Amino acid sequence: MKTVVVEEPAAVSPWRLVNRVTLGLTVAGFAAAAWDRRWMSDDGLIVLRTVRQLLAGNGPVFNVGERVEANTSTLWTYLLAAFGWVPGIPLEWVAVVTGLLCAAAGLLLALDGARRLSGGFALPAGGLVVLALPPFRDFATSGLETGLILLWLGGTWWLLVRRALRQPCGPLWTTAVVVGLGVLVRPDLLLFSVFAGIGLLALEWRGWRAAAAWLAAAAALPLAYQVFRMGYYGLLTPNTALVKEASRVRWDEGWAYLDDFFTPYLLWIPLALCALAALLRRFSFDRRVVVVCAVPVVAGLAQALYVVRMGGDFMHARMLLPALFCLLLPVMAVRLTRASALPVAALGAYALVAAVDLRTPYAGLPAPLDEATGIADERASYVIASGHPNPVLATDFAQFTAIADRLRPRLAAEPGPVLFWDDDTWHAYPSAAGYSAGTFFNIGGPGLLLPLEVAVHDPIGLANPVAAHTTPYPDRRVGHDKYAGTIWAVADQALGTPAEFPPDNLAAIRRTLACPQVREMLDSVRAPWTFARFRENVVGAFARTGLRYDHDPVKAQYCGPPDR
Repeated sequence: MKTVVVEEPAAVSPWRLVNRVTLGLTVAGFAAAAWDRRWMSDDGLIVLRTVRQLLAGNGPVFNVGERVEANTSTLWTYLLAAFGWVPGIPLEWVAVVTGLLCAAAGLLLALDGARRLSGGFALPAGGLVVLALPPFRDFATSGLETGLILLWLGGTWWLLVRRALRQPCGPLWTTAVVVGLGVLVRPDLLLFSVFAGIGLLALEWRGWRAAAAWLAAAAALPLAYQVFRMGYYGLLTPNTALVKEASRVRWDEGWAYLDDFFTPYLLWIPLALCALAALLRRFSFDRRVVVVCAVPVVAGLAQALYVVRMGGDFMHARMLLPALFCLLLPVMAVRLTRASALPVAALGAYALVAAVDLRTPYAGLPAPLDEATGIADERASYVIASGHPNPVLATDFAQFTAIADRLRPRLAAEPGPVLFWDDDTWHAYPSAAGYSAGTFFNIGGPGLLLPLEVAVHDPIGLANPVAAHTTPYPDRRVGHDKYAGTIWAVADQALGTPAEFPPDNLAAIRRTLACPQVREMLDSVRAPWTFARFRENVVGAFARTGLRYDHDPVKAQYCGPPDR
């Protein structure tokens, strides 16, 4: 079948100009709506603690003295570090503005790719869904990598469309490099990279030798970073993957998470209307068009299935946004015809209703959390907690500033390093770690406001290797089902036996931490980083990633495998 090539005319016709303005207004509307919802999550502040350490020359760590990869998105961390060099701008604002720009650019590329594929005058279809749904607007800022994900997905799709239409887009190896970046944007986006890579080979097949060269170009950066990760952090994955047990099967929680996103926004309506508009639009269904449309659809379904399998997340809709964005890519913009006008108009009506009225049943409540599932409207939670309509700075949260203001003078008055905690009474014991450390449930705010030389102990495990390798507690909130509280930090770092804790439990934890495999794991992140340590970390990364010991120290102290 002859390939249909869509050529861009030399002159821009009035209709094409109107087309571009229409799609541009969609992006501008999305950016304005996302800016109106700007905020910063505690998880975003966790990222910024690592960025602060990088900018201070301490390396990509959360705490000095422990090489722990507390951030899931490698590229997001280093992107913020690159912009963080700009003097006089708080890192919180760097994260919010960068995320917003990335999200808007990703939507623009997605719309333009669909416009090119449709040909003729195209109206936003899937673009209206992105504009209408509150989670897309909420997580465009938040300090997390969602904006970067949308940019990478939209940019990869745009490059594939141009390849399918044989339009200029640079050397082929550059497209392969972009396709390969998915795992560095977020590890689970490897799924999209795989399907996009297959699509690229189908579009540009030039023999096995060329295919091997493109594969090498796509894999070069991810493989180089993987070797660094294994040698520096001693693991195969970010520490967050251990904490959330990303390989564990939790179908019941996953289906509840999908329903929590699907039902409140009646997503079957826009998905059905987008599918109808896709079937009714006019373009040639040649092989290349089928390939470029199949890539995001298959990848989106696979991404959604993976999220459901792993149990979803505690943040409403966040983990499913990339999957939905993928499914919408082929219909982000649809050619206007008599047949497609009706479903596009219906999508406009849906978008208006969704933007104004459709919400989760627990949004805006004093405790914006679905008690049955543990899923939260994170933005509403932070707005309520801060009393600020747009909490961006860590100082917008009174509880964070109160912690930092109370601790700074007390730490300065201590004669040496201490381990401290607060249960309505200040406690501080001399520390064997060589630096002061404190325990907090929310670690992002204190981590950003406290000095970098003060370690922030995380009982959930995102930045704490001791907690990360414990077994999860049953029937707890997804992403928060590991817990190694203050007593673990005291047993690990405090000198002596503080009277506030049962001595038998302290002794059991200390015996657990003295187990050979646990001791080796701690050495992998705490021992000086030499070439020998790098080599040992790489060699032991596989076994170390699978290391688990029981969260109950009475069982763990015997150094055997945990009860599964």
